[in-house]
Amino acid sequence: MTSEHRHPLPVRPGQAVCYDYESNREGTANLFLVVHPLRGWRQVHVTAQRTQQDVAQQRKWLVDVYFPAAAVIRLVVAPLHTQTPAALSEAFTPAEARRIPRKVELHYTPKHGSWLNRAEGEFAVLASQGLERRIPQLEILRQEISAWPTQRNPHQAKLNWQFGTDSARLKLKRLYPSVKEPEGTLVQGEAPPVKTIETEH
Repeated sequence: MTSEHRHPLPVRPGQAVCYDYESNREGTANLFLVVHPLRGWRQVHVTAQRTQQDVAQQRKWLVDVYFPAAAVIRLVVAPLHTQTPAALSEAFTPAEARRIPRKVELHYTPKHGSWLNRAEGEFAVLASQGLERRIPQLEILRQEISAWPTQRNPHQAKLNWQFGTDSARLKLKRLYPSVKEPEGTLVQGEAPPVKTIETEH
């Protein structure tokens, strides 16, 4: 979060507002961004910091508030130290800490590969549509951020993701070993409904 070091120059007809490159640092904030890429849905939470308890609370909202009817939530996350089962144990009772991860299936992006997470693309959109100016206070930041998904979600806006499985296996073949099914393998039955979402912070 930053504020102006100098007052912006007066606006002239036909010219954009000019800001000085210097600014005053007013502190930091953390953004938890959750994206459901197939539905065109996203949600953002602003916190003062990113602790294991903060991560645990986000996980609980996914399970109990955003996708309570999902049998399994496939969650794509960066391999951060806060993305561990211990985070839930520190934040909730033992029963809750066991219940929540039963519905969440974690998938980690490769090291140095967080760009594979589509939440990164949503962050770029958020930066251009909601964070294009200096914001000096945490509460103002929360107000600005809360308005963004409210306006974007009704349109079910989706990212044009062109890096598919075939491209991934070609470009990242050292990370995707070739696996052959044994002869005679049968696949039977139907999987329960699954929600796939992606998150980044």
